[in-house]
Amino acid sequence: MSVGLLIITHERIASVMADTAMAMLGRCPLPLAVLPVSSDCDPDQLRKDAQAQVEMLDQGDGVLVLTDMYGSTPSNVAGSLIQIDRVQVVSGINLPMLVRVMNYPQLDLARLAEKAVSGGREGVFICPGQEHD
Repeated sequence: MSVGLLIITHERIASVMADTAMAMLGRCPLPLAVLPVSSDCDPDQLRKDAQAQVEMLDQGDGVLVLTDMYGSTPSNVAGSLIQIDRVQVVSGINLPMLVRVMNYPQLDLARLAEKAVSGGREGVFICPGQEHD
């Protein structure tokens, strides 16, 4: 068994990021679902859909939920799912975070959430410029 992964973001961000990460890795090592949030969505229905996804993804090891922007509708829906030892939420998803999570499918829920945060932070750089003659 492994931790399930649910990505809840604005519009198609989750789908595009998941597809990109899977193309980079050549596989999807975790049970995965995405939940796109449109500007005209019904938040109550979204919470029900998200809860159904959690139920489907949880194989006994819990579910890590990644979301885009803290305080936004996707983040609020994700936050409504939090259950200690069963559902952890990390906001601020970026591609390095997602790839890091997918590279450590053997970790338990708490350690996988920590890997997500470290991958997100360590994947952000100010790129050095090149000198031109």
